[in-house]
Formats: sequence, structure tokens, C-alpha cells
Amino acid sequence: MTRLLTVVGARPQFVKAMPVSRAIARTPGLTEVLVHTGQHHDAALSDRFFRELGLPEPAENLGVHGGSHGEMTGRMLSALDGVIARHAPDLVIVYGDTNSTLAGALAAAKAGVPVAHVEAGLRVFDRTMPEETNRVVVDHLSRLLFAPTRAAVGHLAREGIVEGVHHVGDVVQDAVLAMAALPEQGRGVVARLSLKPGGYAVATLHRAATTDSAAALAAAVGYLRREAARRPVVLPLHPRTREAAARFGVDLSGLAVIEPLGPIDMQRLLAGCALVLTDSGGLQKEAYFHRKPCVTLRDGTEWSETVDAGWNRLWTVNDYRPRREIDDYGAGDAAERIVATIAQFLAETSAAPRALTGACP
Repeated sequence: MTRLLTVVGARPQFVKAMPVSRAIARTPGLTEVLVHTGQHHDAALSDRFFRELGLPEPAENLGVHGGSHGEMTGRMLSALDGVIARHAPDLVIVYGDTNSTLAGALAAAKAGVPVAHVEAGLRVFDRTMPEETNRVVVDHLSRLLFAPTRAAVGHLAREGIVEGVHHVGDVVQDAVLAMAALPEQGRGVVARLSLKPGGYAVATLHRAATTDSAAALAAAVGYLRREAARRPVVLPLHPRTREAAARFGVDLSGLAVIEPLGPIDMQRLLAGCALVLTDSGGLQKEAYFHRKPCVTLRDGTEWSETVDAGWNRLWTVNDYRPRREIDDYGAGDAAERIVATIAQFLAETSAAPRALTGACP
């Protein structure tokens, strides 16, 4: 049995892993070991997501969270060394651009285990962003690079990465379609919050670039409050943002602040809204999958096709471009294509003669 070790740690990664985990479970000869680094340790951001998405219980939860980027990544890397030694995987799968992504890729590469990076090739071209550093390093460590868009394939090619690159579409679209097909349980979130369908906006704020500075957080919240003068703005408040607002004295009044939502409720909230405002990467795409206009509260985006197609704009820009459909994200079969490619890669690798490896770095 071929063993795949999946490393996740943050809410967007749980969503991305769901369709891939399902595809692995349907593939004969493959088994998955799911490892949670603990990066998002709050029950609202972790336990609930695993339960609602039907993800398997993590084989290991490393409980690593808090501290600086370097400290967190270092602790994860140390813990993952032992995990890889215990489970002896044939391949390690990582998602996105978090510290968990970087630690998983580094631990695997150091152990001589092939890395598959889901969401490879994304670039904002801003190396001050920790996420950008993570993306670049992980892409250069990976043997299989699953790009969600043709632009991502082009970014990789310009960095000299062409081998092992596959344009497969976007696993988040797979996940959104799967969640939309689930029957609604009880009173829906829109009704529970007394919202009028089509009459409210959904906002999220959580990135370090937003929350680590009083000025940055105040600017983002001010933008949301100006929108709230026109319609209700629902803000599921990330624990990091709540703490930062309290620390900096940033006033959240005027916004419909609620506790973090599970993945199903969040999809229902997006489906009923008129507008999305976010500093997140993934929510920009989720807005498009629900065909909702989005304002990205950043000075750049890794999802440039959403801007080019008129569904998204940066908050520094007043108008959207002419709107059109995006054909890059696939037909909801990205996870199947990823798992089929992994299975073929491992079959070919196991059939090839193995090179001798030494203990020296």
C-alpha cells in the first residue's frame, strides 16, 4: 500500500484537503496519513472544520502554534522530522503558503521524500509577505507542482521550474461544489443572523500584514465601516484580529461582528451576499465561485485572473474591469486529476532504479 502523508494546519488547507482526501480514499492502493500541525488550534478554526468537511481524524496533531514565523516553522520542522520517520511516507502533500506548508516541504525534502505542492506557482511579487517566501521555497523543493491556473504555470516557468508542473484547476472549486450539494441543516445562517438575501456584504480580516500594525488594521476596518454605511457588513472575527483590535484600540462598531463560522455556514453566507471584502487569498476565489464581486483589502493579489475577469478589484482601485467568466479553474475535477497524477508518479518512481543516498547533507 502506497502511503501519502498530508500536512495541514490552517483553515484554508482543511477546505483544500477535503476533495483530495476523498479522491485518495477512492483510489485503490493509496492510503493517507493526515497530520495537523496545530497552526490553527482554536476549535472554531480546527475541530469544527474537520467534522463538517468529513476529513479523517488526524493521525497526529503536533500542537504547534504561536510565536514568530521562524520560531513556529522551526518547531513544526522538528516535530515533522519525527512524524516522517514514524510513518515512512512515499510522498508528502502540502497546500498553499502557510508556515505549515513550508515546514512540511522542508521536512520531507530533508528526508528524501518527494513533495507535492497543491496551489503551486502563485505569486504576488512582494517578498515582504511571509506567504510569498513560503510559496517560492516550497515550489523549488517540490517534485510535483499542481498549478490552479495557467498564469501560475507561467510564473514557475520564469523561475526555471517546468518539470513536474501540472495545470489541474482549483481544488477549492471542488470543495465549494461539494459543500453546496450538502442539504442545509436547520435554520440557515442567513436567517439566523436576520439578514436579507442580497442585502449584505461579507468581510474577513486576518492576515499578519493587516493585524500586526495599528495603522494597517485601522485602515482596513475603516474601509469596512464605510461600506457598512450602505449595507450591513458581516465580519466573522478571526481570533488574531479580535486580539489585535483590542490591543490597538481599533473600534469595530458599525460592523456585524460574529464568531468564526464553520465551512458550510461560510459558504451559505457567501451564497446570499451582495459583496465580499477580504484580505484573504482563498476567499477571493470563493467569491468568484459564487459569482459575487470582491474587493481585496491588499495592494496585490495572487489571483490576478479574478481581477482581469472583472470579479475582483484591489481596494486601491475604484472600478472593476469588464466582467467575464474564468476558464482556468477547471470543471470541479482538480482533486481527481491531482491524485491520478500522484499515483502515476509513484508507480513510475517505484519502477525506476533507486539512487544510493548517504547520511551527509
